[in-house]
Amino acid sequence: MKLPGSTEWLLHCAASLAQLKAGDTASAAQLAQYFDLPAAYLAKQLQALVKAGVLAATTGPRGGFRLARPASEITLLHVVEAVDGASSPYECREIRRQGRGALPAEDCRTPCVLAVKMAEAHRAWRDSLAATSLADIVATLPPSAPSRTRLRLTGTP
Repeated sequence: MKLPGSTEWLLHCAASLAQLKAGDTASAAQLAQYFDLPAAYLAKQLQALVKAGVLAATTGPRGGFRLARPASEITLLHVVEAVDGASSPYECREIRRQGRGALPAEDCRTPCVLAVKMAEAHRAWRDSLAATSLADIVATLPPSAPSRTRLRLTGTP
């Protein structure tokens, strides 16, 4: 499975916002500069996280983005689904019923083993992402990382 680059961007942005102090925000421009990303495109992508309830946005001179709820309540799956949706990347098109090797309809009453295994893999991937919160990610960082992130992202330690 290959996810778009914007998924990586938003995972990193959400993890960075999880390192801010309560009430602090970072603008799309600050996040774009922090990661050397195109600001206009990143701003559009961040709105998907707002729409999904992962981030909250405020306007004004001190406006920006912050987590919409505690980092412990936001999983990697929340972020990924906000950007990429929840559908499986594998779609069985029943090619086992086509061509010279076509099986009779009675042999295709249940999903093929490949479709079953791909669905199992997708569930395992989703379960893994759902079991990892932004707080879990922050907890694995070196102790100095959050203050470094805050300083470089917002200018305050």
